[in-house]
Amino acid sequence: MKRVLTKNDLVSEDTPWLAQNLLGKFLIYEKNGKKIEKMITEVEAYDGPKDRASHAHKGKTPRTEVMFYEAGHWYIYLIYGMYFMANIVTGPREFPAAILIRGVENISGPGKVTKSFGITKKFNGKKASFQNKLYIIDKGIKVPYKKIKKTPRIGVSYAGKYWAGKKYRFILTSI
Repeated sequence: MKRVLTKNDLVSEDTPWLAQNLLGKFLIYEKNGKKIEKMITEVEAYDGPKDRASHAHKGKTPRTEVMFYEAGHWYIYLIYGMYFMANIVTGPREFPAAILIRGVENISGPGKVTKSFGITKKFNGKKASFQNKLYIIDKGIKVPYKKIKKTPRIGVSYAGKYWAGKKYRFILTSI
């Protein structure tokens, strides 16, 4: 069974749970008639307005507005003036939650993922869909929870000890 994940697959009031369930799914980008397809192996969850590590913690701004969209939209932003970060929005409308795609098979690091795929800010605010050429598919691979390593997120010390210490980073150790 191979199917594109829809808004209904990507909405959850439990973003960390959903993040773990994205492991083993496939990130797809179709560009110029070529398809880049890699299994998602590492993600981080950003869980709503109370999550001090989330960009949306301080409310809706022009940058974070996409995080308040309904699930299934891409939140793409630039860091350090050179790396795009690809996040999939997962909350119900007006609940800013998203999952950062940190790694895919043979590529570790969110900036490396977007660079190797050619993902840019042009996808920011667009739906993850076959029509928009950037989407996630489920090939029916079941990842046992014992194969998922949980760690604190990277680079969020500004969020304070409680939020920086949350084990919201999930890594697929093997299939």
